[in-house]
Amino acid sequence: MPPHTPHRTLHPTPHPTPRRTTAALAALGLAGAAALTLAAEPSAQASPTPASDAASAPAAKASGTLHAAPYEYLGWGNPQKPTDVMAATGVKWFTLAFILSDGGCNPAWDGNRPLKGGSDEAAIKSIRGAGGDIVVSVGGWSGAKLGEKCASASALAGAYQKVIDAYKLKAFDIDIENTEFSNATVRRRVVDALKIVKSKNPGIVTYVTMGTTPQGPDATGKDLIRLGAAAGLANDAWVIMPFDFGGHSGTMGDASVSAMEGLKATVKSAYGYGDADAYKHIGISSMNGKTDVAGETVTTADFKKILGYAQQHHIARYAFWAVNRDRDCGSGGSPGDSCSGIAQSPYEFTKIVAQYGG
Repeated sequence: MPPHTPHRTLHPTPHPTPRRTTAALAALGLAGAAALTLAAEPSAQASPTPASDAASAPAAKASGTLHAAPYEYLGWGNPQKPTDVMAATGVKWFTLAFILSDGGCNPAWDGNRPLKGGSDEAAIKSIRGAGGDIVVSVGGWSGAKLGEKCASASALAGAYQKVIDAYKLKAFDIDIENTEFSNATVRRRVVDALKIVKSKNPGIVTYVTMGTTPQGPDATGKDLIRLGAAAGLANDAWVIMPFDFGGHSGTMGDASVSAMEGLKATVKSAYGYGDADAYKHIGISSMNGKTDVAGETVTTADFKKILGYAQQHHIARYAFWAVNRDRDCGSGGSPGDSCSGIAQSPYEFTKIVAQYGG
């Protein structure tokens, strides 16, 4: 797989599944069911020992805005109770993953959990009850994709609409990866479906999230953005995932800024924006700690560099994959779906992202 394409999972298997979905969560067996229970109940995992006194300092006052909405995967990675994360970090918004196809042109959590009546809806109600809100993410690396299973843009828009209606969403994320991303017909279908969604849901915020190179979107990503512009898609933000590079100079913070500048140039050119408007239509979704690529680590210093860039240019979105991983692995632990692989106190990365206010 191209080193710049994946989004994130770091599933603890001999061949990690990049970015997020994890092969239908091992068919969502007993372990998956236990993880889902944790979406509505406090995590049973003990908090790791703080890495330092400085790391244990109280979180900075959070923005509480849509602009800072880290990913949490409620069906994977021993998920923390969202309201506990809110209390510990001040973050108010989450991007919840993933909606997939149930085998046809119909949306379901991980392809097999219903939109209504389950633990996912219960978690959403708890977030909103605590004063927060959600973005729902469709796609990811693994599993059956709605963009491929729905035969037309109108059918795909109908599947997206079911998710929007189920939760009365204010924001919606298409995490386009793997075969959805590489198929030109599907890319066009996603763009056209999103255009329908925008017309039927005035004011809804839409994101399209994709992989990148350290210089910005690759040829496929640029094609997707140009398709959107040519179709008249008023997408709120084109978002990149700057990791799994497999080699670059400088820090991951430097590489992330370089990738964002490449994205900004692409969006500016495609849409004819000025610089300020181009920045307002781009976003970033990083990965905390050790990534899917051996030897590649995104540090809190890198997150702070990204935060400074976001604050300077007022980008549309600062997220990361994933809250599930925002904790130490403990003695003998290795990076995976439920820890970062580096020495840290709980929620160090979330606390940085939570400082972004748009």
